[in-house]
Amino acid sequence: MSENTIHQVGIIMNGVTGRMGLNQHLRRSLLAIRQQGGLNLSDNETILPNMLLVGRNAAKLEAISKECGGLPWTTDLDAALADSAYSIYFDAQTTDRRAPAVKKAITAKKHIYCEKPIAMDFETALDLYKLAKKAGVKNGVVQDKLWLPGLRKLQILREIGFFGEIFSVQGEFGYWVFEGDHIPAQRPSWNYRKKDGGGMILDMLCHWRYVLDNLFGNVESVSCLGATHIKTRWDETRRAYPCTADDSAYATFKLTGGIVAHFNCSWATRVRRDDLLTLHVDGTKGSAVAGLRHCWIQPHGATPRPVWNPDVDSSLNYFEQWQKVPEQQPFDNAFKQQWELFLRHVVKDEPFRWTLLEGAKGVQLAEKGIESWQKRCWVDIPEVKA
Repeated sequence: MSENTIHQVGIIMNGVTGRMGLNQHLRRSLLAIRQQGGLNLSDNETILPNMLLVGRNAAKLEAISKECGGLPWTTDLDAALADSAYSIYFDAQTTDRRAPAVKKAITAKKHIYCEKPIAMDFETALDLYKLAKKAGVKNGVVQDKLWLPGLRKLQILREIGFFGEIFSVQGEFGYWVFEGDHIPAQRPSWNYRKKDGGGMILDMLCHWRYVLDNLFGNVESVSCLGATHIKTRWDETRRAYPCTADDSAYATFKLTGGIVAHFNCSWATRVRRDDLLTLHVDGTKGSAVAGLRHCWIQPHGATPRPVWNPDVDSSLNYFEQWQKVPEQQPFDNAFKQQWELFLRHVVKDEPFRWTLLEGAKGVQLAEKGIESWQKRCWVDIPEVKA
């Protein structure tokens, strides 16, 4: 029997004291991979991630380390980057801190994997990709929604030709984020301060870029309106602060092939729909509505024939006229699935197309969305050449 080969992969995790870094990337992804015995490449080959926690708050890092079985931690990023035991640098800090730290890690010849937005502006984001390419380090950006069960079902429906010709996509995203005065807010206060990298447009148009590009067609132009509906919020210490970043965005996109996509995004809306994120896709042969995990379809042959009459109650229950897509295969955590692909890319050089260039495209769309809002007009999205 051949001996089992274990690839020990050291990962510097910067920003694990934040909600996303801790819950999705540490607990539900890398720690979960370790707890299952590693990522099995074959019967006798395994990748085992070894995490080094990095952050600014020593007390929080120590507590997280204890929870996770005594993982090493440090507040000294430079020392971590100088340690040859760690070949990957991961960043889940606030947006304003990300680009300088990633640039340091590239200089230290670490492979890069980071959250989005990868930078505050497109020029800086594209420069990160060029630096990584020049340094010869492998790189990737988190594009987690592509692995959500609901969106995977949409992708499968498109691959089997269910929709026919797709002509529109309608996205609804958001929920009521409490102001923080009487009820604690569900999101960190920096999300609502522009100087700290906050803002709905910068945050979510980065997501919609990769969702649209990968599932429906490349984004060619955008018309976007932003808004700050809640003017004052209360931070983690219950101190009031003015909101300087947009908390809502209303954007329309023109895609390759003439597809029109429209997304309403708000942290100041109360939900009455199937999920916190829903995508409604219409095509000539059928339509589908996907949430985070589930998906409902209505093929052409089962489409009802409603008649407009506002003077009487409708006899149709529009929700009951859709068929739920069955659970035909298991889907693991979306963040964990992409981590596994990136680890395979680093260790086995398997393809990984979600590079920092894709992250730069997301920042580009956000930047053009803000430009559209400021100029009150449609803005074209130039092809990114790097």
